[in-house]
Amino acid sequence: MKDKTNAAINFFPEFETLYSIIANEIVNLSDEQLDYTSDNWEWAGWSIRNQISHMASLIPRWLVLRWGSTIFPLENHGITNIEELTQSKSDRRLDDDIYWEIDDLTRLLKQFITLAITVLKDNSLEFMASKKIDRDATPQWEMMAKAHPHGVTSEGTPAKGSMTLEATMRHIYFEEITHLYNIQRLKKAQGLRSNSVIPKVGYWTLEDWDRSEP
Repeated sequence: MKDKTNAAINFFPEFETLYSIIANEIVNLSDEQLDYTSDNWEWAGWSIRNQISHMASLIPRWLVLRWGSTIFPLENHGITNIEELTQSKSDRRLDDDIYWEIDDLTRLLKQFITLAITVLKDNSLEFMASKKIDRDATPQWEMMAKAHPHGVTSEGTPAKGSMTLEATMRHIYFEEITHLYNIQRLKKAQGLRSNSVIPKVGYWTLEDWDRSEP
């Protein structure tokens, strides 16, 4: 795309500060604090370390596995070990046996957020709104779709869903922010203060979302 004034990043500027607000929230946490979980709340079943692992993993799973043929037709996404990263035995996370140290997790998170920014800089919003993939129409997606002004559909019986590339970028941001919200609650449960102000957008702001507090 030659016209950078029409680049999608102009409509998603929040991506350029996303990594910094996440990194600021987990700075100087001990292993004990990173690995805290609790049975008192469903959102506390994953530790802060688990949350960061998921936040890193979800970006290549969406952009490379689902959208790779559209946005990386030459496979120039720069990820040489995509199968190792996306076919993990750990549930919706990077492989815990390989990627456990917080420095490794944050390094990959930064790399993948940078990749998302590159996609936004290299493509126009019109292009991203015109491209669509199929997506499972699960009950959770029925709720999450309410956070999207457009680009996420669910039709028919049984329901079949679709999602534009524009909506996918919005979904990635909403996921990152919602799991950052979980990280803040995990810190609060341990008596730790939050460092970042989380934007009031996305899934965690939905009426039906579990916003229980410690």
